Amino acid sequence: MRSDTSRTYRVASRAFEMGFRVFGLHPVVHGLEHIPVTGPAIIASNHVGYLDFAFVMLGPPRPRREVRFLARGDLFERPLTGAMLRALRQIPVDAHGDPATTMRFARAALERGELVGLHPEGTVNPTFLPLRGRSGAVRLALQTGAPIIPTAVWGSQRLLTKWREPTWPGRGIPIQVRYGAPYLPSSGVPAGTPAEMTRQLTARITDLVQLCVQDEGAPSGSWWVPAVLGGGAPRLADVESRLQAQEAERSDRARRRKGV
Repeated sequence: MRSDTSRTYRVASRAFEMGFRVFGLHPVVHGLEHIPVTGPAIIASNHVGYLDFAFVMLGPPRPRREVRFLARGDLFERPLTGAMLRALRQIPVDAHGDPATTMRFARAALERGELVGLHPEGTVNPTFLPLRGRSGAVRLALQTGAPIIPTAVWGSQRLLTKWREPTWPGRGIPIQVRYGAPYLPSSGVPAGTPAEMTRQLTARITDLVQLCVQDEGAPSGSWWVPAVLGGGAPRLADVESRLQAQEAERSDRARRRKGV
């Protein structure tokens, strides 16, 4: 089973890479030395576009380690997407049902020495700057002893993101992935709650995002740059009610699927 999965993973990886080349995308990756060669780790990334997981997973050069990303459960119900996610042994997230099951699967993967990827924000953030996150990454790290690798992906929002028309083919759009130094939430910091530790993780990811923005040097007012960094992206206050409505709609849809 593992060899079949690895073969599928390699094929899917190369398909994505070929697609990147066809569309003239050449991601620049920083911090490859922070990806452990062996052993478990949690790759915790910001979430600015729908293709983030692909850039984060495929950042390391071949031969690369497999990453088991936590993906929205309803994606597994779509024929093509679901088949691929299952073949790649990705982990479904039942955010509106039984998240404990997701955590058990993720914890088991880490205990086997695997890499687990997730977006602490849980959804694409239209402000493009990490502002808050769920505590899953920190809880997994505390339960398993696996280090967290804070990660930033940047530029993917210009291709496919929330509430904007896709940009295709997107040639010349610079994509960056930055892996930060691994750390354990309880190492070298005062003891705190998972929520406080999650804020520390968010701050680390934010620092990496700011480096990406600086490197890109986008013109002032660019729509894909956070407002607090001189861009034209919406502020949280401008989109919070819409995000809450989206979350309520997804929750209601999940209840209807389960006949609740």
